[in-house]
Amino acid sequence: MKNEILRTLSYGVYAIGVKGDKNPSACIVNTVFQVASSPTLVALSMNQNNYSHDCIQKHGLFTITVLSEDTPGTVIGALGFNSGRDSYKLNNIRHRVLQEGVPVIKEKGCCWMLCKVVNQIKTHTHTLFIAEVIAGSDKSRGVPMTYDFYHNVIKGKSPRNAPTYQPDSQLRDHMDGESFICTVCGYVYHDEDLPFEDLPDDWVCPICSMPKSAFKRK
Repeated sequence: MKNEILRTLSYGVYAIGVKGDKNPSACIVNTVFQVASSPTLVALSMNQNNYSHDCIQKHGLFTITVLSEDTPGTVIGALGFNSGRDSYKLNNIRHRVLQEGVPVIKEKGCCWMLCKVVNQIKTHTHTLFIAEVIAGSDKSRGVPMTYDFYHNVIKGKSPRNAPTYQPDSQLRDHMDGESFICTVCGYVYHDEDLPFEDLPDDWVCPICSMPKSAFKRK
C-alpha cells in the first residue's frame, strides 16, 4: 500500500492549549476524536518531541480549540511551526487563560473544551492522550476547518512532527523553476498569473508570516 492512501482519512485542525513552565503555550494538531460519551472522552495524538507534549504529561490538562475555516493561516503558522521552548507563541495571538492556567485560542475558533488526562498510550514517536472533557463551549460557531481545507484552500503544509506528515508530492509536480518554497513552514507559492518576483516587497508567507527573503526557488 502507498502511504498516500492514508490521506483519505478525515482530520481536522485544532489548537491545543497547555500550561507551560513560565507561560501558557499552544500548538496545532490534526488528530483529535471522541472515544466515549458517558463520561465524554476524547483522544489526542501528539508527537513526543513537542513542548506541549511535555506540558500535558506534567500537568495532565489541555484545551482544544476547534479552528474554523475563517481562522487566519498566520495563526496556524505561529502555533504550528514554532516551539514553545524557544518563544512565547501566544504573544500576538488572541486568547484567554482559564483559571486552571491553560489558554483558549480566540482566533475565529468554533468552540473549545477543557480536558483532563485519564490515560495515555505511547508509540515510538507519538502519545495518544485519553482525556475527559470537564468544561467547554455551549455552542459552536462557524464551519470547522478540515485538514483537506487547510491543504487545498489555505495551501498549508504538515509540520514534520504531525502524525500524518509525508514528503509533499506537490514539490515534485512543480519542479519548473516557477515555484518557491518557504524555508520555515514549507508553504509552496506557485501562481502562473503572478510570478513570485512580482509580489510586493512587503508580501509575507500566508502560513507563518515570514518575508519573501525566507523563500527559495524549487
